[in-house]
Parts: sequence; structure tokens; C-alpha cells
Amino acid sequence: MKKKRNRSRPALPLQERLKQIAFRAREKAESSPPGQERDRLIRAAVATESAAALERWLTSPGLQRPK
Repeated sequence: MKKKRNRSRPALPLQERLKQIAFRAREKAESSPPGQERDRLIRAAVATESAAALERWLTSPGLQRPK
């Protein structure tokens, strides 16, 4: 017998989830003292914002298929 797949959809769209992750990482970075952990949080926020920008670009209506 096959296992049933979990077909539930996320509560928020990808853009919103990425925005929230970046916001929380920046908040933690602001409240933490300078050091490796703060740098890691800032890098995570920047990476998440970059992922959101890429996702926006990939889903834009102006994007054309390669020929």
C-alpha cells in the first residue's frame, strides 16, 4: 500500500515567507552583539532577500522561454 502524500499548501505564498524569514533574521542581528553570529544572521537575511528577488524575476510575466 502506498503512503499518501501530504498535499497541503503553505498558508502564505513563497514571497511572504521569504520576506518574514529575512525580517526575523535582521531583527535578531540588530539585537545581537557584533560577532560571528550577527554576521551569519545578516548573510542569511541577504541570501533570503536575493532568493526572493530571483523568485520574483522567474515568475515575472515578461520572462521569455529560451529558444
